[in-house]
Amino acid sequence: MKNFVYDAAVLVAADRNERRAWAEHKARLEFGFIPMVPAPVVAQVSRSPKQAQLRRFLAGCLVVPVDERDAHEAGRLLGLARMTDVVDAIVVVLALRKNAVILSGDVDDLERLLAVSDGDAAVLAVY
Repeated sequence: MKNFVYDAAVLVAADRNERRAWAEHKARLEFGFIPMVPAPVVAQVSRSPKQAQLRRFLAGCLVVPVDERDAHEAGRLLGLARMTDVVDAIVVVLALRKNAVILSGDVDDLERLLAVSDGDAAVLAVY
């Protein structure tokens, strides 16, 4: 079974009610995949309780909290890659832990983080 991690681009597309984002999300759910979203990604895109589309989309996802172990691993990857985007690093840590495919609009930075990791995950460009 394939696991998926959504980055901010997917949530932004859903919030904008982009048909492709919703159709692909629905297909994943119908095939029994529950996409994961790290809680910091939600914070990155959430701006108002009036974002009904975003909240509806997230109802079909597993929002994953960040624990101390994940925070330390994200920091380690950032140091190795000489980068500073904590949210990107958290996305990579979750994908590595769950052997997941990352769906993102920020492929280059995520691939750079994956390159310094000890694990294996893939990134697919979306929207």
